[in-house]
Amino acid sequence: MKITVVGTGYVGLVTGTCFAETGIDVTCVDIDKRKVQMLLNGEVPIYEPGLDNFLARNLEKGRITFTTNLAKGIQGSDAVFIAVGTPPDEDGSADLKYVLGVAREIGQHMDDYKVIITKSTVPVGTSFKVKKAVKEELDKRKVDIPFDVASNPEFLKEGSAVDDFLKPDRIVVGIENERAQKTMKRLYKPFLMNGHPLLFMDIFSSEMTKYAANSMLATKISFMNDIANLCELVGANVDLVRKGIGSDARIGNKFIYPGTGYGGSCFPKDVQALIRTADEHGHSLEVLKAVENVNYRQKSKLVEKIKGHFGSDLNGKQFGIWGLSFKPKTDDMREAPSLVIIEQLKAMGAQVRVYDPVAMEEAKHSLGETVVYAKDEYDACIEVDALILVTEWSEFRMPNFRILEKIMNQKLIFDGRNVYDPEEMRELGFQYFSIGREAVNVENANRVPVKKAI
Repeated sequence: MKITVVGTGYVGLVTGTCFAETGIDVTCVDIDKRKVQMLLNGEVPIYEPGLDNFLARNLEKGRITFTTNLAKGIQGSDAVFIAVGTPPDEDGSADLKYVLGVAREIGQHMDDYKVIITKSTVPVGTSFKVKKAVKEELDKRKVDIPFDVASNPEFLKEGSAVDDFLKPDRIVVGIENERAQKTMKRLYKPFLMNGHPLLFMDIFSSEMTKYAANSMLATKISFMNDIANLCELVGANVDLVRKGIGSDARIGNKFIYPGTGYGGSCFPKDVQALIRTADEHGHSLEVLKAVENVNYRQKSKLVEKIKGHFGSDLNGKQFGIWGLSFKPKTDDMREAPSLVIIEQLKAMGAQVRVYDPVAMEEAKHSLGETVVYAKDEYDACIEVDALILVTEWSEFRMPNFRILEKIMNQKLIFDGRNVYDPEEMRELGFQYFSIGREAVNVENANRVPVKKAI
């Protein structure tokens, strides 16, 4: 079986590489000549654990190749996946120009039956816009070549995308007839052998499933952040509250960790797009609008704590930032809380030193020379007035606090991910602020004493 994947971003590259791992002949197409050459050389342009090894193995076996020529790339393919970007438009809706552009090009060059599959995250109804675009191009050529469209949303998490693809919770496919279903079932047969569920449904429902899933996860995050903020005001401890509700099987313990808000390429964009879709149909998604508002506010939560401690004039103050990517195990800086925090600190006159295990180069595209890029986590803390932990990379979990004590101007930490134990911070003599928990070694930080988490 042969497939073509158009687009070699996170979704397209992981999709193509993992299908090749099952023995399928894969051609990946991208308009970026430099990226294509990198991939042909076995170089992965994104940071995704394990992907480089899978790519090298399948390049060596000849199961995957890369090209900028879509016309050549789709020749002989049974299925073509569209996995290009759908960035948010000015009004929050998904911009479909890249998706529909690829659809038109497929229609200009296809010469036999294919299933054309939207893998990109797209609003409900997009697959039929794809179908119309392909058909219009075929009509211009005055040819009658049969094809079907399908929707196959991805549920990959950056940082574990390869494992998510090879061991999916579920595979969702929207189809409109048995012929397309047969092709998709054959394509995913290697995964069915391991018991992973393949869920066929109509295309509208498939497209909605992706948005609904991400919006539900975003809702859990914003809900927990809002509860954490209330915990501080009433004297509750969010760690205990999280354990109390997470033990309920109906709620579960995932995505209920408080922090500095969600970011990345999916949640912010998908929540906005779903809100916009509802508005277009005369329905207001009030819960999701609140989710978005809470997340926007949460990204400033650490800065509010910093202002409460230092005041709003930070001239002459220097801060160290640990973690720049929106989450660990990725270099993705899109919608990262760190960008908001740094921008607000700079606006108040602060100097900022930053460190991230993998996102330093990516950060330079957004931050330029407005910050000092440290060589490691301790270099980021030299003569700073406070350390701000934004992204919970594993290497930040057990730092040498004795070193921090010697190199920092003040023993002060603002922890945006609740990584450290408040009692340990108290014993070490650090002033310590976190999310939804009592501040440590700070007078009158809370109106009500908060009990230590068990």
